[in-house]
Amino acid sequence: MSLPHAILTALLEKPSSGLELTRRFDKSIGYFWSATHQQIYRELGRLEEAGLIRALPSEVPVRGQKKQYEVLPDGRAELVRWVDERQDPKPMRDALLLRIRAAAVVGPQGLGAELRRHLELHRTQLAEYEAIEAKDFPPGRNADPDRLRRLVLHGGIALEGFWLGWLEEALAEVEDMTAAGTEA
Repeated sequence: MSLPHAILTALLEKPSSGLELTRRFDKSIGYFWSATHQQIYRELGRLEEAGLIRALPSEVPVRGQKKQYEVLPDGRAELVRWVDERQDPKPMRDALLLRIRAAAVVGPQGLGAELRRHLELHRTQLAEYEAIEAKDFPPGRNADPDRLRRLVLHGGIALEGFWLGWLEEALAEVEDMTAAGTEA
């Protein structure tokens, strides 16, 4: 149920077309809540049908013109309700963790290369988050909305730091097992 709320959030930040929302998701919200172009457009239709958003009137109707959407008062009320709602953390599902568990049964062959690949992906993501922080959150930018956006970014930075540390530990263990296996 979070995609509609992600869209309401983005539209409250700035009324946008579906294409603009897709681009904005790729650069911000998509780091922690991804959605395809099709999912966003489908959800815009549902939100409009539910009376939570509306297409802004166009001064000159033109065929093929992008609809700009804005949040209506009921949409804002829904987002406030959702922010105040209790929600338990979701159980983690990660294919890499499952693969490592499976390697306990069938052996870790090939796992080292995959762990190194994941390490590089997480290093790249961490560098991207740090660049966003440097660009978008200069010292002194402390308005409440900026503080909350920075907090979300710091969550992403902390998660990437966790994954880097854990992957380095996992890689060392797998390499140690692989080396021990070749010595036997």
